[in-house]
Amino acid sequence: MPLNRLKLTVAALAVSAAVGGAYALGQHPSGNAPAPAAAPVAVATPVAAPAPAGFPDLRSIVAANAPAVVNIAVTANRKATYGGPQIDPSDPFFKFFRQFRGLIPEDAEPSRGVGSGFIVSADGTILTNAHVVADADEVIVKLNDKREYTAKILGLDQASDVAVLKIEARNLPTVRIGNSKSAQVGEWVLAIGSPYGFESSASAGIISAKSRSLPDGSYVPFLQTDVAVNPGNSGGPLFNLQGEVIGINSQIYSRSGGYQGLSFAIPIEVAMNVERQIVAHGKVERGRLGVAIQEVNQSLADSFGLPRPAGALVSSVDKDGPAARAGLEAGDVILGIDGQPVNASGELPAVVAAKRPGETVRLQVWRNKAMRDIVVKVGAFQEARSAAAETPSADKGRLGVAVRPLTPEESRRRGIAGGLVVEQVGGAAARAGIRPGDLILSVNGEAVGDIDKLRAAIGKSGKKAALLVERDNARLFVPVDLG
Repeated sequence: MPLNRLKLTVAALAVSAAVGGAYALGQHPSGNAPAPAAAPVAVATPVAAPAPAGFPDLRSIVAANAPAVVNIAVTANRKATYGGPQIDPSDPFFKFFRQFRGLIPEDAEPSRGVGSGFIVSADGTILTNAHVVADADEVIVKLNDKREYTAKILGLDQASDVAVLKIEARNLPTVRIGNSKSAQVGEWVLAIGSPYGFESSASAGIISAKSRSLPDGSYVPFLQTDVAVNPGNSGGPLFNLQGEVIGINSQIYSRSGGYQGLSFAIPIEVAMNVERQIVAHGKVERGRLGVAIQEVNQSLADSFGLPRPAGALVSSVDKDGPAARAGLEAGDVILGIDGQPVNASGELPAVVAAKRPGETVRLQVWRNKAMRDIVVKVGAFQEARSAAAETPSADKGRLGVAVRPLTPEESRRRGIAGGLVVEQVGGAAARAGIRPGDLILSVNGEAVGDIDKLRAAIGKSGKKAALLVERDNARLFVPVDLG
């Protein structure tokens, strides 16, 4: 047989065998002789391949929980924007952290958006992000089985970015609620949601950090992950390997609007506290101290004589607020609350917010290089500022400022008894971020109302000094390396 005919015959036999074994090998169906009856073929049940060694098997988590994850479509009779204001990504205070609002066309009228959510009770209670449904005229919830319902917004809490929805349905699948406090950095987690409107999409990663405080005024101690979260995932659940929800995917760090390796989730304890209060009372109440706080870095710890960088540094105290009435002062470092350690500033707001207004708490405070207890009667929550200081240069030098006292008119206008206005700056102060126009109020917690007091305070500061500075009606401690 010529070689070409041999190749064609072999190919034909291969195709014939692949199509269900309808004909015996070696017999072409166009031949005169009937082909022998084909032997019965046993069809094996597909068996899922095991997960690669060292990786978790997430298939059962997806299968069990995807039916309880919903797609949320929002319609609003106003022009919406995609994601939020565009802010310079080089801003040293990282203000380019941005919330995202799903897939929202710029020029659509009415505007439409998509997000995610998850069912927490079989009678149709659903959690999502407040920014997904804020200002919505209509909210449509689509279940995993394609059923659709018009949802009622029971309430939303802008401070935590949590919203509670209700649909009229029964016997719905629900998620299991876990505990984010027991989660560990490096632990595997899984997100299910509708990125860019693609429903029931799963992505996985690890917890990158805990108790992240973002400079958006939020009191939420975020879980940071590297799970691929994109616009449309917002409001969806974050699962641990036990198939329990430990967070709500809420924010992303992005210069492009899409996933870049940093995602942030609201701890489930915060969300469930909001859900319980909204369902029971239609509103959320939370405690407040009335202070602005910032993180304690090594330079500030050295300035205040702390053994290590820890706690929440009080940069300002609201006049007539709960903390002011209890005697808390700017420069105090809160290291604990009711015996619970405060290792990072981001941990404090959530603990205080969980207290009911009128409840008393005992703060463990570092002041003048010694510990003391201060009892505070918690007030009602209001939006609070959180200051963050730029990291100073490692270069060494003198303070390097030219200052003048406040004029009586400036003191009256600012409502401040004393302070020094920076007119020129250089050396160590400039490297630390001090600017002309800043008002220096204290050094290492010691008030400096005149130049002599500033000089004396700097003279006994050693190599480090913490300057309390007021800028644009906000106060923050700036660590300065004096060399």
